[in-house]
Amino acid sequence: MFKRLVLSTAILGLSVQAYADEGQWQPYQLPQLKAELKKVGITIPAEKLADLSKHPMSAIVSTGGCSASFVSPDGLIVTNHHCAYDAIQRNSSAKKNYINDGFLAKSRAEELPAGASVRVYITDKVENVTAEVTTGLSDKMSGRERREMIQSRIKKIIADCEQDKAYRCSVPSFHRGLEYYRIRQMMIRDVRLVYAPADMIGNYGGDIDNFEWPRHTGDFSFLRAYVGKDGRPADPSPDNVPYKSKDFLVVSAEGLKNGDPILLAGYPGRTSRYKLPSEIRFARDTDYPLRAAEMLADIATIEAATKGNADDEVRYASVVKGINNRLKKTQGLIDGFARKDIAAIKDAQDAEFRNWLISSGKNSAEAKSLLAKLDAVIAEDMALSQEELAYAVATNSDLFASARSLYRLALEKEKPNAQREGGYQERDIAFIKGRLTRLEQSFVTKVDRARLTAGLTRYVKLAVHPSGLDALLPSIDAATALYDKTQLTDTAKRLAWMDKDKAAFAQSDDAFIQLAVKLHDVGMSLENRRKEVDGNLDFIIPQYMQAVINWKKSQGKPVYPDANSTLRVTFGNVGSYSPRDGVTKGPFTTVEGIVEKHTGKDPFIAPAPLLQAIKEKRYGVFKDKVLGTVPVDFLSSADTTGGNSGSAVMNKRGELIGLNFDSTYESITKDWYFDTAITKAIHVDIRYMLWIMKEVDHADNVLKEMTIKYPK
Repeated sequence: MFKRLVLSTAILGLSVQAYADEGQWQPYQLPQLKAELKKVGITIPAEKLADLSKHPMSAIVSTGGCSASFVSPDGLIVTNHHCAYDAIQRNSSAKKNYINDGFLAKSRAEELPAGASVRVYITDKVENVTAEVTTGLSDKMSGRERREMIQSRIKKIIADCEQDKAYRCSVPSFHRGLEYYRIRQMMIRDVRLVYAPADMIGNYGGDIDNFEWPRHTGDFSFLRAYVGKDGRPADPSPDNVPYKSKDFLVVSAEGLKNGDPILLAGYPGRTSRYKLPSEIRFARDTDYPLRAAEMLADIATIEAATKGNADDEVRYASVVKGINNRLKKTQGLIDGFARKDIAAIKDAQDAEFRNWLISSGKNSAEAKSLLAKLDAVIAEDMALSQEELAYAVATNSDLFASARSLYRLALEKEKPNAQREGGYQERDIAFIKGRLTRLEQSFVTKVDRARLTAGLTRYVKLAVHPSGLDALLPSIDAATALYDKTQLTDTAKRLAWMDKDKAAFAQSDDAFIQLAVKLHDVGMSLENRRKEVDGNLDFIIPQYMQAVINWKKSQGKPVYPDANSTLRVTFGNVGSYSPRDGVTKGPFTTVEGIVEKHTGKDPFIAPAPLLQAIKEKRYGVFKDKVLGTVPVDFLSSADTTGGNSGSAVMNKRGELIGLNFDSTYESITKDWYFDTAITKAIHVDIRYMLWIMKEVDHADNVLKEMTIKYPK
């Protein structure tokens, strides 16, 4: 029987004193954490935090990969510099380089389009739809049948929700498939770049300082949401008007001190805290080392292919930055696993759990059977993931990805919309078009050719290859020649393929279209096997998670779902930490540290106006009374991960005091295991942001638009 557990307030209300800073909580859970919020020092009523229609949660938004928040009634949004990097890059060229020089629109007419695929999502409704998704699922089904039934039900739930085209809906799973919630979000399609400091501020320290402490990075930027004159989301148009945000965050420049409470709200991406020891070992010993090697090689290929051409370097700046960020996090996870044997910690927990499950249940044979099935399907999942990675390495080309997506679209369009694969329904067409158009700003033929041929070379050396793929792949010489026999490099011709049918693809003499058709069956074989594995996981993992939650309940430990890119709240305190014996790192950095790091060589080049302002100590109201200067970044014990970039960091009253942008290097393994002793999140202090805007970039129009509480 397929069993499920709906989390009860009794579970959520358990004492969590020892775990106050751990937990990425769904807003509805917060009323059960009143005591913990009060203990930390948060004065906003928990019931208010649980209400998505009320301040401050109504001001928290997502940009699709990062978090952000409204800071004015006219749709002004603040987020990280690295979250707006694509928008900055796509408006830049070697002659007009907003990455290097920064950008400031002095009027709304000067604001630049953030890009065809950029969106702002405002969550306004969350509903538990577990019964609608899971009723009737059984062990009589194959994994693929089960997976496709779940996907079919989810698509119907989404379609019902999206009758109003102003909204984008999703049905993510929680607790690894134990629960499903329908998330309704207003989706704003016209987003514009308002202000971003120079890279020398927004990315000071570059990849060298990434995930490090102390940090001196002004990782912030501003966007604006635009809608039609009727106030509803509309396609980008000069006739659109700023979105009238119902709520926005008041900015507090009153300052923080060590020990102060903070509240953080955003859209954390993915954590894996409920995974098995075998999954940790696979990630540590196989998956992450392979992925790190691939990213290193890909970066080296791009840098070699763009070297000496400023325009090419700008075109791939965002691509390289993204890969570098993932690489450093992956390497940090590898190092973290080496520093602390998380697998061994999980071994002990897993053994305790299994003993509890077998001894506490009425049927020990049933428990043993569940665990055996669990281990078997996890092994299948890990094995398949190696083949999927190998396929990606062998086809590392933006043109191939475009051709593959276009061919799949043609095949899916032969089906009724409700039966199409997710990602290829009518609701997805604009996103596909946006991705295809995006290549205008991030593609160079010689670079793509170098990436594809280098990937093919690396693929040969991989230990695992997908069945049937080797015989279909082009040789290095043939891959090189593909680029002379394609028209997909032209945006108009690339987009024209969106309207063509299966027959047109079969008859095409375009080299990349031919390759996409040729490799389609292998790709579909991998996809169907993935459905079989995921469908089996959909059956086994929820039963496992139900048992884990019951076990944790018996120990009085907190129960929260892994992060899954949905709105979450975490809380903690400003504080220092000790990464190793005899070393303590304080919670604040200051502008004097920028001068200390400044070498005049990339990535430690501080702008001359910034250095001059520090030299003259033009600190004004942004001077911290204790520090005697302007703080730059600070640490807190908040529970964050990727996707929390740009998250609003608020004081006890819900006023904006900073933006989350990173974690310390020692904290990276928190995605798998939360270590309260060393886990720290890194935030940019709002006082540094405001000081830069006033003293360095003279963004007076943006300052004037926000509501700012200055120290008395």
